[in-house]
Amino acid sequence: MRITSSEFIISNTDVSKCPNEPIPEYAFIGRSNVGKSSLINSICDRKNLAKTSGRPGKTQLINHFKINKSWYLVDLPGYGYARTSKTSKKAFQKLITTYFEKRKQLVSAFVLIDIRHDPQPIDLEFMEWLGTNYIPFAIVFTKADKEKPMAIERKSKAYIQKMLDHAWEEAPPHFITSSLHKTGGDELLAYIAQLNEDFNNQEVLPTIDV
Repeated sequence: MRITSSEFIISNTDVSKCPNEPIPEYAFIGRSNVGKSSLINSICDRKNLAKTSGRPGKTQLINHFKINKSWYLVDLPGYGYARTSKTSKKAFQKLITTYFEKRKQLVSAFVLIDIRHDPQPIDLEFMEWLGTNYIPFAIVFTKADKEKPMAIERKSKAYIQKMLDHAWEEAPPHFITSSLHKTGGDELLAYIAQLNEDFNNQEVLPTIDV
């Protein structure tokens, strides 16, 4: 899939105010400073579609971007930044859980993981929460330019094995990306394109009057 148009639509902290179109939606989320905004800009081939910052925790709203006029990319607040106040953390947690529980248009979440780091409990716990709530998701390893190919393969396999050891029956899809080198984006978009096709091919059951 090639992205030909990407448009910012709305930012808010109220899930009920999110766009109400019956089109597929994909949520990008991860710990603060994982490179989420850079990845979004990279796959959309835009420099400043999502705002990047040297200060972790910059994204504090639900940000909707309409892609190719046919699906939404959603930039969610990051989690796990130590300098965020307890009050803010609680508010972000509530915002995130409400979004995932209420958004019927959501097809899949993409959980971003910095490939340089060992599996973190906060990531594993969040993915376990997604699984428990039957929310489909894929893992997107970021910052692959910071590691050598052999280290990337070893660390990604170790991460997936950690999930399997953590009571998962099977591992979710995963992608290796680098915003700097613009790698992995095509595979990620091809996956979204397939999900879009599946979404659009869903049969609508007729309404039966009783």
